[in-house]
Amino acid sequence: MTKTVDLAVNGGLMRGMDANDRLIAVNAQFVREDTTEPIYRLFTIDDRYPAMLRVAEGGNTIALEIWAIPLEGFAEVLIGEPPGLSIGKVRLANGTEVLGVLGEAIMCTKKREITQYGGWKNYLAHVGVLK
Repeated sequence: MTKTVDLAVNGGLMRGMDANDRLIAVNAQFVREDTTEPIYRLFTIDDRYPAMLRVAEGGNTIALEIWAIPLEGFAEVLIGEPPGLSIGKVRLANGTEVLGVLGEAIMCTKKREITQYGGWKNYLAHVGVLK
């Protein structure tokens, strides 16, 4: 049996998004939709991808997806992530933690905050990019 690691994704790696094919290419399996605890803020990086930051105050729940990625494909997926995104622990609404894609604080400086939309897909729908 192939060993996998769960990864929380909140942007282009999500189903129907532009980078989801990278997960499919390594035989990752969609597990479920989920949300974070209300301790994150979300920023758009020039409307190309989101950056999620854990904060001490002013956070919200953020919609994301959990994917089971075979260990042998994990690095391949991460190498394709844009600069300024990294892997860290993400706390889910039920209090558990999984690995997830997070943004570096410096990349969010002077970028538009989109926390109020509750997720990347909601934001894209609001600006008319996603229906």
